[in-house]
Amino acid sequence: MDGIHDLGGKQGFGPIAVTESDPAFHEPWEGRLFAITQSVGDRSLSIDWFRNLIELMEPRSYLNEPYFQRWYFAMLTGLVQAGTFSMEEALGQGAEERNPPPPAMTLRDALARDRADCFDYSRPVAAVPRHAPGDVVRTRTHMQASHTRLPGYARGRQGSIIAHHGAHLLPDEGAMGRELAEHLYTVEFDAAELWGEEGQTGDTVTLDLWESYLVDT
Repeated sequence: MDGIHDLGGKQGFGPIAVTESDPAFHEPWEGRLFAITQSVGDRSLSIDWFRNLIELMEPRSYLNEPYFQRWYFAMLTGLVQAGTFSMEEALGQGAEERNPPPPAMTLRDALARDRADCFDYSRPVAAVPRHAPGDVVRTRTHMQASHTRLPGYARGRQGSIIAHHGAHLLPDEGAMGRELAEHLYTVEFDAAELWGEEGQTGDTVTLDLWESYLVDT
């Protein structure tokens, strides 16, 4: 999706202030929201589905809302879409009688489960990979209007494949709740190819890109 969230390579947004002492949660409600997101919903729904919901935010809200406020928007939108509750109920209007939900996990339990989770997104596929390390490829210029992992600054750029990782679930399909695997490659780009004259000689950028993101040169 070519939305405001795709800020890689864009200028004018100022520096990101980060220090090693920054806490994981700046306000108590952020920790509670994190625990809620780990306690509700279908664990089989992918991280790409969740990211796609965040990317649906109105651009001004996306830029101005805190990080975990974006999580709140995504969870609320996703649970309404899934029919867990209606928009009216989400807004506290006309709540219906439903089976009581399971008790929410504590923040400690949620953090422990998150650390223990290990997801394997690799899948066997019959298709033979179209590319191999050493191949010169070019990225697609245009992508579909939903979630994608091909950043805007790397569209229509030429690079070289330096690794093939087998087939992994395609994020673009996972964002729609579908499961489809494609071959995944690490592609290396010269900085000058991405940034023009401002790219430092000798610098490179590597991106993990799926096969449908690439075209032959």
